[in-house]
This record gives sequence, structure tokens and C-alpha cells, in this order.
Amino acid sequence: MRRYWPLLVVLASLWGSSYLFIKVGVEGGLSPSALMCGRTLLAGSLLFAYLAATLGGRRALSELRAAWRQCAVLGVVSNAVPFWLIAWGEQYVDSGVAAIAQATVPLFTIVLGLRFLPHEPLTRTRWLGLALGLVGVGVLTGLHPGGGWLAVAGTLAVVLSSFSYGIGGVVGQRSISGTSGPVLATGAVLAGALFLAPFAALDFPERVPDGDALLSLVALAVLGTALAQLLFYRLVRFYGSRRASLVTYLMPGFALLYGAVLLDEPLTVAALAGLALILAGVALGSGAAEARAARAAGAPARCR
Repeated sequence: MRRYWPLLVVLASLWGSSYLFIKVGVEGGLSPSALMCGRTLLAGSLLFAYLAATLGGRRALSELRAAWRQCAVLGVVSNAVPFWLIAWGEQYVDSGVAAIAQATVPLFTIVLGLRFLPHEPLTRTRWLGLALGLVGVGVLTGLHPGGGWLAVAGTLAVVLSSFSYGIGGVVGQRSISGTSGPVLATGAVLAGALFLAPFAALDFPERVPDGDALLSLVALAVLGTALAQLLFYRLVRFYGSRRASLVTYLMPGFALLYGAVLLDEPLTVAALAGLALILAGVALGSGAAEARAARAAGAPARCR
């Protein structure tokens, strides 16, 4: 359990910053398709360089070819589709709202896992934790996104991206037993870039992006994609897709913090109360509370 929390918090801090970079990118002149194609292309190149450095170029290519089917599926459901939906949605909602809407990923992962991951039963405590986390998300958002129908559509687009991420988490867990995380991350991101390329060509930016947008693209590719993908697949390998998906409960807190510090956005009492509920939900949903109770009783912990 000691490795789970540091990985979860670092990943949440990286993905929480992604919403800020996406917001700056789309407001700075990059279309959603162009931003996300650039993100995946640059991140995929960095991941391939890492893979070639650790495995050797020939072996890296061989392992990517062997896993191309899984990588193609993950490239669509874990990268291309959700990335575009989030970028489109952030044209109409704040970055913090987008991060909060993303916290629905564990709910979709649970529903899909009940069908496709029957070997991972959920206890009442974990169900309670997930429900508590969702209540925290409701408190955090205030349940009233501003901006009219376009804001509602933008929020729903991000929620739909959560469903796509839920599929990706289940597929990733079923694939990672026979393929290493770095190989899956590299192949999936490169496949996402290939899928997005024609859409980016059709949705080319109408004006030259400003410097902040380009810097945000680089940060998004390096931190929010390349490094984050390596950490995510490590979480999936050791702790499963359900517990890895709980990272989305922590991301809103980081997104709100970045917004408050960097964009002077207000940090409300409701936001702090929501974060408290979310953190409690993560503790219960991840199985940490059950593990502590089991250790106190002298019984073997059920969470891995």
C-alpha cells in the first residue's frame, strides 16, 4: 500500500495540471484536434525514445508490433476520443469544472468491471467510498455549471470522456498481464496520434497559436501524457484499473489549486468541503480503510 499513495498523488498532480494546459491551449489559438494530435505525437515520440533506450530499438519495435491490437484499441478509447472530448468541452467550461466532471471515471470503471472483471469483487466499504466520492464531486461543482447550454454540453462531453477512460482502464488491465506498461503506453499514445491526425488536418487552427499555447502543448505532452502514462500503467499493473481510476477523485483538487494560484480563481468553502469528501471516498474506495482494519484485527489485508 505504501507505493500506491505516492503514485496516485503524483499522477493526480500531473493530470490535474493538464486541464490548465488544455484551457490555455484552446484559448491561445489551437483547435481541440490540433492540440491533442500535437500532444500525442510529441508524447509518443518521447515514450518511444524511452522504450528504445531501455529495451533497444529493435526489441522496442518488435514488442510494439506484437501488441499492436491492444495499442490500437487503447489509442482510441484512452487517448484520441477522451482527449478530444475534454479539449472540446474546455472551450465552454472552466478547467476546474472539467476536472470535476472527470471524477466520474471510477463509476464507469466499476460498472464495466462488474461485467468484464468479475474476479474483482467490490465490498460494501468500497461501494460506500465511491458513493462518498461522488457526493464530494457534487458538492465541489455546486451542481450548477455556468455558461448556459454550451457549458452543459461541455460538461457532458467531459463526462462522456470518462466513460471512454473507463473502457480504456478495463482494456488496459486485461492487456497488461502479457504486455509491459511502457509498451502499452507508447503504442497507445502513438496510435492516438495516428487516429487524430486526419481530424487535426481538417480542423487546422485559424490563427497562429500564441507562445503560451505552444508552451502548454509541450507541458501537456511531457508531463500530462508521457510521464503520466508510464505512472498510470504502473498503477494498473500493481493495483488494478478500479483503484487506478480513483486518481480522478484527486485531480479536481489539484486543478482547483492550480487555477487559484495561477489564474486567481476563487477557492470556496464548498470546494474545500468537496475535497474532504473526495479524499474520504478515495480512502474507502481504494481499500485502504479495509487494509488498516484487517491489520488491526490481525487478518490478511484484502487490498493488494
